[in-house]
Amino acid sequence: MNSLRLAIGFMSILPVAPRDTPMQLASARAYFPLVGLILGGILAVLDLVLRPVLPALLLSTVLVTALIVLTRALHMDGFMDSCDALLGGFTRERRLEILKDPHVGAFAVIGVVALLLIQVTALADIPDHTRAFVLVLFPCLARWGILLSMDLFPYVRHQGLGTAFQSGRRAWQLALGFVTALAAGVLLVGVMGIVLMALASAVAWGLGWWASSLLGGVTGDIYGAINEVSEAAVLVLAVVVLSRSPLALQSPLVGLV
Repeated sequence: MNSLRLAIGFMSILPVAPRDTPMQLASARAYFPLVGLILGGILAVLDLVLRPVLPALLLSTVLVTALIVLTRALHMDGFMDSCDALLGGFTRERRLEILKDPHVGAFAVIGVVALLLIQVTALADIPDHTRAFVLVLFPCLARWGILLSMDLFPYVRHQGLGTAFQSGRRAWQLALGFVTALAAGVLLVGVMGIVLMALASAVAWGLGWWASSLLGGVTGDIYGAINEVSEAAVLVLAVVVLSRSPLALQSPLVGLV
C-alpha cells in the first residue's frame, strides 16, 4: 500500500504519500498505470460536470490544463527540456547540459505549443458516447509507456531523481503495470485498447531509442517526454479510429450496466 501511495504522491499533487517512509520508488513504479487511471477518473468527473456549460474546445482546454496541474507539470517540464536538448544540442555532453539547464529555449516553446494544440483538439473530437472511457484510459497508457522505458533503456546519470527507480527493479513491477494497462484498455474501449496500448509502447520504445542514441541512455526528462507524446498519440489514434468507425472504441462495461 505504501508503494501505491508513493506512486500517487510522486506523480500527482494528491496528498497521499506516506510520511517518514524511505523513498522506495522502484516498487512504486509498478503502480504508474494505476495512477494514470486515477488521474483519468478525475478528468472524467470534471468532464461530466462541465460538459453542460462549456463548449467542446474550451472544455478540452480546461481538462488538459487540469491534468497539467494535477501532475505539477512534471511530465510537461520534462517534455520541454527534452525538446531543447534533443533538437538543440550537437554533442552528448551539450545535450546533457541542456537537460539540466532551467532556462527554456525556442525548441521547448515550439514543441509545447504544438503538443498542447494536438492534445486539446484531439480531445475535443472524442464523441460523447466514449469520451469518459478515453479520458480514463489515455493517462494510464502513457504512464505504462514510462514504466516500459525504464526497463528497456539504461538511465544515463549516476545521480538524479530517476536513479531511485532503477535500484530494486523487479520483474513483477513491469508485469503488474502491464496487466493493469492491458486490463484497463480492454475493459474501457474493447479490443482497440490493445492497439492503443501497443501505440503507447511503440512511442516509449521509439523515443527511448532516439534519446539513447543521442545521450547514451534516458533521463527523467525523457520519461516526461514519453508520457506527453504517448498521451497525444493515443488521443490522435482514438480520433482517427472513431472518425472511421464510431463504435470501434466500445467498452464491454456498457453491456454490463
